[in-house]
Amino acid sequence: MDNAIEKKQAGKDGMKLLDRTMQALVGNAYEFTVGVMCLVHSVLFTIFLANGVTPLAVYNALSVAIYILCFFLCKSGRILAVYAAIILEVTIYTVVSSYYVGLRCGTYCFLFSIIPIIIYFGSSMFKGKQRWSVIMMLVLNFVTFAVLYACFSEIQPVYIVSSFTRTFLVIFSAFAMVFATMFYNAMYIYASEHEVTILEQKNKQLSADAQEDALTSLLNRRGFVPVVKNLMKDKSKHFCVAFCDLDNFKNVNDTYGHDAGDEVLKHVTRLIKKEMQGFDICRWGGEEIVILMRNQSLDSAKAKAEKLRKNIESEPTVFFSKSIPITVTIGLAEYKDGVKEPEDVIKVADGRMYYGKQHGKNVVVFEDGQQIDN
Repeated sequence: MDNAIEKKQAGKDGMKLLDRTMQALVGNAYEFTVGVMCLVHSVLFTIFLANGVTPLAVYNALSVAIYILCFFLCKSGRILAVYAAIILEVTIYTVVSSYYVGLRCGTYCFLFSIIPIIIYFGSSMFKGKQRWSVIMMLVLNFVTFAVLYACFSEIQPVYIVSSFTRTFLVIFSAFAMVFATMFYNAMYIYASEHEVTILEQKNKQLSADAQEDALTSLLNRRGFVPVVKNLMKDKSKHFCVAFCDLDNFKNVNDTYGHDAGDEVLKHVTRLIKKEMQGFDICRWGGEEIVILMRNQSLDSAKAKAEKLRKNIESEPTVFFSKSIPITVTIGLAEYKDGVKEPEDVIKVADGRMYYGKQHGKNVVVFEDGQQIDN
């Protein structure tokens, strides 16, 4: 059992590591590309230098210098210049290398290795009609290959390299082409899925924001009323609504400041959530909180509301070492057949709460003109 848990945890850790790695690659795609190109030309520099192909050794040394410069251009945000430099450098290298060592060395494969780079970066960098430039670059890429093949397929190269070197160059060039295709496709897939995930999270957050109060995380009216309405459709269900209003809340804001008032609201919310677990709670507005007490008769709702009132009264809010006492007046209404809209039963509870406000506050009013004595 422990081994299974460990394997599952190891799998999760591996996925997290892969996710972080892909995020880092997507976020630093240009820097990574420039680094890989720098490494590739360093290898080619070594190969051509060892085989006495001096012009290509010099060219690859210059290419390494170009990509080092491109790295700093990435850091300064000159992405278009880096994009153009990669395409031009690889295209020129393909022509020059084909001239010096011939097509049989397969260096033309580097021309195809930049196709996914052209598409991946071009599609994100260019918008609208500018994206046609990506198509034009792909056409030019193919035209370059066609011209190369037509010009050099029957021409003896300037340098004849060993069979081993030729085989290595073919495999190395083909690997660069295949790696670029797989890597940038993987980057595109991950980036697309990641973007979809982010959009889904934003949509969920927007939906939650539309139905939740930002300060207390309680339902707001928009989220609460449909809950009551759905419950009213089930004729077998009975419930009560408690309309709560914090007493003298304006004095709290005036005396201690609005930050203190916010803390009082959050503190009272925590007390209500603790006491009214399993019930739907709504910040109706300002210091007004409405509770949907499912499967409660008026008698059981009275007991719960009275207990809540006492808890709020006995647990003041502590704000920067200051104890802020607060009380609440609660109006109760029981849902009865014939009530058509959620607002109707809420309005009854609101009216009883208002009656309590006019007759001493810090009370629970459960019927018109009747309240629980403190």
